[in-house]
Amino acid sequence: MRALRLTRWGAPAELQELPIPQPGPGQVTIRIAGAGACHSDLHLMGWPEGQLPWKLPFTLGHENAGWVHELGPGVTSVKPGDAVLVYGPWGCGMCRQCRLGRENTCDRAAEIVVAGGGLGLDGGMAEYMLVPSARWLVPLGALDPVKAAPLSDAALTPYHAIKECGDRLHAGASVVVIGIGGLGQMAIQLLKVTTGVRVIAIDHDDRKLPTARALGADVTLASDADTAQAIRRETRGIGADVVLDMVGSEATLALGARSLRAEGRLVIIGLGGGALPVSFFGLPYGAEVATSYWGTIPELIELVDLAAAKRFRLDVEVVPLSRALDAYARLKRGEIQGRAVIVPDR
Repeated sequence: MRALRLTRWGAPAELQELPIPQPGPGQVTIRIAGAGACHSDLHLMGWPEGQLPWKLPFTLGHENAGWVHELGPGVTSVKPGDAVLVYGPWGCGMCRQCRLGRENTCDRAAEIVVAGGGLGLDGGMAEYMLVPSARWLVPLGALDPVKAAPLSDAALTPYHAIKECGDRLHAGASVVVIGIGGLGQMAIQLLKVTTGVRVIAIDHDDRKLPTARALGADVTLASDADTAQAIRRETRGIGADVVLDMVGSEATLALGARSLRAEGRLVIIGLGGGALPVSFFGLPYGAEVATSYWGTIPELIELVDLAAAKRFRLDVEVVPLSRALDAYARLKRGEIQGRAVIVPDR
């Protein structure tokens, strides 16, 4: 089978031929329908050696869906042919967090070292993928697994951040979404279908603003030197209850901090590498700054139900595996609308 493999740090991934993985006890081999191309993969291909403790090579693709192909001994929860979504962050399965379905914050993550398929272990940018435990499979029912693949990250990551801010998302609250890429577009929709908040969408590329409006944003602003003041005007001088930063650069973090109201919450989701100085007078009184990583298994099940009920839309551009690197180049230039999903060349 063909697979897109990260073989050197700081270099593009490479297409290679590999044998189809065979499942051992408790494991499942998935025939891949699609794997989402995520901006974090660009970070992986750009980071220098030593940035992460993972061993090379491994196959990219941490946003995966497909059909059950082969079962290892002892697996009874799924059967061949079932359409499934692969939950991305793989924890130990035994600690308190994992037992609650919160494997994204596994207590033994540092001990396990690898983060999941496509993140230290072989992922889904291939024709087949080995999933080490059937507990990471979420049934898709009648949903198309190609279109559903982005649920496992592009939708789950903002959904988790939104859920964690639930006490602030009362009707009439203001939420700023910075960055209207794949995650930002999902955040806008999920905020509108699960809360009664007013959404202010921000991006440095004003070509993305019409998309944000079409997805339900109440206000759209191109980021510039006056954006923070514009957000204040849109919130009657009070500031935003929540800021979801999908970029995480120095500039966006500073904008988020300037946009908060007293007791507001800034959530850092993007991996832009920026830092935000935090001091008593550097933020509004009572304000919080938090990071948010991926999401939980129960939240992913909820998202599948929302998608099955057609509560939001998944904008997917299908790209064959042979052109995956072209898709990443376009993603880096900001030319992908929605989510590029890499599919095997069948």
